Amino acid sequence: MDLFITAVLLGIVEGLTEFVPVSSTGHLILASELFGYDAHTWAVFNVVIQLGAILAVVVLYWRTFWAVARGLLRRDPLSIRFVTNLLVAFMPSVVLGLLFKKQIDVMLGSPMIVGWALIAGGIAILAVERWSKQGEYLGLGQLPMRQALGVGLLQCLAMIPGVSRSGATIMGALAMGIERRTAAEFSFFLAVPTMLGATTLELWQNRAELAAGTGPVGWSHIAIGFAVSFVVALAVIRAFVAYISRAGFSPFAWYRIVAGAAALFFLTR
Repeated sequence: MDLFITAVLLGIVEGLTEFVPVSSTGHLILASELFGYDAHTWAVFNVVIQLGAILAVVVLYWRTFWAVARGLLRRDPLSIRFVTNLLVAFMPSVVLGLLFKKQIDVMLGSPMIVGWALIAGGIAILAVERWSKQGEYLGLGQLPMRQALGVGLLQCLAMIPGVSRSGATIMGALAMGIERRTAAEFSFFLAVPTMLGATTLELWQNRAELAAGTGPVGWSHIAIGFAVSFVVALAVIRAFVAYISRAGFSPFAWYRIVAGAAALFFLTR
């Protein structure tokens, strides 16, 4: 398959899956496997194009980010707590990501791990949906810091490909009694520093190859995947928030279980 077509398809996969609890990284790894490419070859591409989806959050919630920025200048307590909670939730992934970078890179090359993680995550979502209690809608600036830290610690589970960053953060928030919309928006906001940090690290570690243009996947492919994931994510975020308010997360859980089982069958046949 032509590399540019593959970049478009992977961009679509990223945009569709980044903010729903089904694991965008896991789907990108499985898609690369399906297209017959080595996951390590596309590792930088798969990480960097996630910034396209993250940019969609900034565009859709620009009023929130602008209000927080203005609030910081006025030393508004809610704005300060918003940023503090975001930093508290972000730091565990920074520490553990740097400590276990080599182990994480090894797992990123294992589609089998993705299959099993999809199934386990689906079961976990069903359990949380069944037993979690709903709280009231609160903004990130109103959440207790201990809940922000808890969500940040659970986000670290997403270092295992197939777990889902959004799934770990949203389900973790629900398990702590945070309301659905609040949990989803917290996950969206937390994605901004998390994926920006992951992309910066990936680009720095692969700067020589990208600058020389010696790899099979170059800047042009990354630019295409970035743009496609941005456009698709714009539509997905709006639809996702509206959908979970009505139907909850169980459909995503069943999808994970079916997709994980199908992936394992395909990989072992």
